[in-house]
Amino acid sequence: MSISLVSNPYLDENSAKIRAKPVPWEGYQRAGLITSEELSLIKKVDRQPKPKIESLLVSDGQTYALLYLRLLKKLQRIDTQSFILVLIADALTDHEDRIPWFTSASQTDPELPYGPLLRILESQDDFVQLKATQILTVLLSSEKSPLQAQQLNPFLNTLAIFVSVPSPHKRDIAVQCLEAILSRPECRQAVWANASLVGGLVDILRHNPTPQMSYQVGFCLWLLTFEQEVAEQIQRRFDIIPLLVDVAQGAAKEKVIRVIVATFRNLVSKAPQANLPAMLVAQLLPFAKNLSGRKWTDEDIVEDIQFLRDELSARFESLTTYDEYRSELLSGHLSWTPVHESDLFWKENATKLNDKDYELLKILIRLLSESSDPTVLAVAAHDIGQYVKHYERGKKILTDLGGKTRVMELMSHPDPDVRYQALISVQRLVSHPWAAV
Repeated sequence: MSISLVSNPYLDENSAKIRAKPVPWEGYQRAGLITSEELSLIKKVDRQPKPKIESLLVSDGQTYALLYLRLLKKLQRIDTQSFILVLIADALTDHEDRIPWFTSASQTDPELPYGPLLRILESQDDFVQLKATQILTVLLSSEKSPLQAQQLNPFLNTLAIFVSVPSPHKRDIAVQCLEAILSRPECRQAVWANASLVGGLVDILRHNPTPQMSYQVGFCLWLLTFEQEVAEQIQRRFDIIPLLVDVAQGAAKEKVIRVIVATFRNLVSKAPQANLPAMLVAQLLPFAKNLSGRKWTDEDIVEDIQFLRDELSARFESLTTYDEYRSELLSGHLSWTPVHESDLFWKENATKLNDKDYELLKILIRLLSESSDPTVLAVAAHDIGQYVKHYERGKKILTDLGGKTRVMELMSHPDPDVRYQALISVQRLVSHPWAAV
């Protein structure tokens, strides 16, 4: 791996300026902050032409790697830290063989190489923060042994901040860093444990990113979904499937569609029960059929699309009307599909909302409390009314679970359809004496 994998115009432009700036090395030596030997070594590379620096690194690279890290550890001025970070990045760029020079520094000082770099992540200066992030990505992703939490967590917390801020270069660098480290299982697990980081990635997709950013975030999600726990939980926690379908439907670039289809394949292969219902509700089957009729340059995408078509078709053909309803409810994306307004459906299936300790009834009540979508609220309120209409004892159950209170609150909702459906449901809730329960 080389640093060129994590590149950004902001870093390139500022690095060029910093290479030309003077640093008061003699002053540091007079103040006792650096030794005369360190002064002699650093002066040989200070603002020197690249060929001269390269020659020194070829002959004495290990010495210079240790020098840079020691100086970074003890010098606190931002301009000096910036200069040292640029020297480290320049040494590593396109030279993955030099990475061990830095990672082996721990044999001389246990705090190196990570201690100084992780501390710089707390800096208020954007450049040193981002340059340290760039270097850490290279070192962490190249470690031979599993990464430790004390190395990884501060780094990931910084990336979580970067993906959530409005700064385009911070988001860009953070996503590139994640692309580089998520091939490691311990990194996937640590990223998944960082909810704000995963949430920040998902949020990027919700705000009309560029095709390149859509691809890069999709690539991160694809890597994450190789973890069984992620495949089982990501839809429930982040409602990712309808979002990815939307992104793929709007994508002009083949690589964006390819990485999203590959992500869907992971989700279906590893956790079909958790993901197929939401895929059917999000209309992934007709979209997959549409994709299979297109011409593709990559054979992998053809195979993945066929896999999705086969799995979704088999699931769809075996669905009963109740299965369709359950899938829609589990996805949280309620709409006025015919099943909601079918009296026959409710007559036959109302009591099934009581199964598994009222699992589906509790989901309806949760949607009434948590959703901000007027259509979801109106449909959920309507379904509550149908439930108690066809299952008299449901009134007390609904009251005990807090559903009655929430439906009554929705009678004053700003949306007229929500108010109407809530009113009908409340009338059904109070229309019969409790003696029947």
